[in-house]
Amino acid sequence: MKQKLTLELLKTEAHTFAEIESGHREPTLYGVTDGKAVGTYFEHKFRSYLRERYDFEEGSSASGIDSPELAVDMKVTSIRQPQSSCPFKSARQKIYGLGYSLLVFVYEKTDDPQTSTENLNILHTIFVSKERTADFQTTAGLRRILENEGNKDDIMAFIEERRLPVDEIEASALADEILANPPEVGYLTISNALQWRLQYSRVIEEAGSVGGLERLR
Repeated sequence: MKQKLTLELLKTEAHTFAEIESGHREPTLYGVTDGKAVGTYFEHKFRSYLRERYDFEEGSSASGIDSPELAVDMKVTSIRQPQSSCPFKSARQKIYGLGYSLLVFVYEKTDDPQTSTENLNILHTIFVSKERTADFQTTAGLRRILENEGNKDDIMAFIEERRLPVDEIEASALADEILANPPEVGYLTISNALQWRLQYSRVIEEAGSVGGLERLR
């Protein structure tokens, strides 16, 4: 019987695997510049590593995230442009977070022409708790309004300025919710698109100094 994968074990293994992979030279990725291909390689390899050791439910296209049991999604991104996409559900995600945590691996890829291999040096391994997965400027701005005794009109005006993808009825309901339940400050930069585009520069800068942003490596 394999051990059940827990959140703490996942964090520990993420650190260990990042160490292992950082010392590995891979021929199949030599010359590959497609970040999606690199990310897919890394994710599959890490999942295989976990599968050998633990019992866990793997994500599917229906669940939309890698580890639905633990409510964690894995993101693998280059240090040159640390960002990725994720499914758009509603504008609330910008304010109250994605609804799940993120395990972010940030790599630097180098090719060695002499051996025709590449190396993925994992520079940062960061766990972003779901409470911190909202958009920084949106949540910080809303908290400033509330601290300055802002009312519903102020919040609705801010929502309009930020161009959140909501209609007037949704904006009104959101404003009521924000007044009743002020959001935590998030640390992602979330750009509006058909899919959210998540950017991680602030997460990398703040990891280890803010609650909910754990630097695993």
